Amino acid sequence: MFALLVRSLALEAVRYLLLLFARSAFAEGDTGLTKVTVGHGFDTIKTRLQCCPPGIYRGTLDCLVKVVRNEGVFALYKGATPPAVGWGAIDSLLLGSLHNYRLFLIRHHWTEHVPGTDVQRLTLAGHGLAGFGAGLTSTLIATPMEHLKIKLQMQSQRSAADRQFKGPIDCAKQIVQHKGVLGLWTGFTGSLAFRGNFLWMFGSFEALMRLFTSMQGTSFEMTTGTANFLSGGLSSFTFWFMAIPADNIKNRMMAVPLTDPRPTFRGTVTQIYRTLGVRGFFAGLTPCLLRAFPSNACAFYVYEGLMRGFGAEKTRH
Repeated sequence: MFALLVRSLALEAVRYLLLLFARSAFAEGDTGLTKVTVGHGFDTIKTRLQCCPPGIYRGTLDCLVKVVRNEGVFALYKGATPPAVGWGAIDSLLLGSLHNYRLFLIRHHWTEHVPGTDVQRLTLAGHGLAGFGAGLTSTLIATPMEHLKIKLQMQSQRSAADRQFKGPIDCAKQIVQHKGVLGLWTGFTGSLAFRGNFLWMFGSFEALMRLFTSMQGTSFEMTTGTANFLSGGLSSFTFWFMAIPADNIKNRMMAVPLTDPRPTFRGTVTQIYRTLGVRGFFAGLTPCLLRAFPSNACAFYVYEGLMRGFGAEKTRH
């Protein structure tokens, strides 16, 4: 049974990756490149707010002004290459495994009746569990990509010649030289804690879809696409409110200089609390919320539409 699940997951990931590339080719929806173009500046600000020593930036706007003034506007796109290249693979693994975990749970009777019918559907707990599993699965390839991104984002020098890392390849080489190949997965435990929070995103997405579906026949009735768009955007707020503490831990672990000892999850938690208190775990929340709705609303709209269009096995009702 486990072998069949792995095989099915791999086939679904490949299929979704092909769909993702097709979507990119026709410039439809929220491609990985579009995510980077629109959202990476917010991500750079978030990273600086989370990982720089206290007192350098007073807030989101102050960080934006100082980065642009001292490093130039294109500094907002430092570290953009790893996610631009890797986002498609990460999304394919995340969403491909999500679909297969949903199917797996349905086959193992994590189901309930759709009200008023004999049709079976996956429970809300099942949707959350599938999201949790998909998040953990995607950690394997997301961690090294995010590690490179964080290292490059934290370079505050204006001139490329003055920076420690000349680009993502040079960054990867230096990490391997100092820490070995497994050094690319520095922050893996933080990444697991962060990506486990996809439980909240996919669970709340399904809850919102059911809410919007219940409005059929009323003046608030909407199309499935519109419900996907709104549910995707709103569920991203739930995700970030729950995930931002783990995101802080993960990014601080990845930002540790190569000459320092490899950080631990527990040690990083202790350091954040001693330095900034509880509020330190919520650093960078504002830029996350600013970019969350549009990028995730588009992503869910496209993903759900593609799954319907390509006749994927139904996991939602």
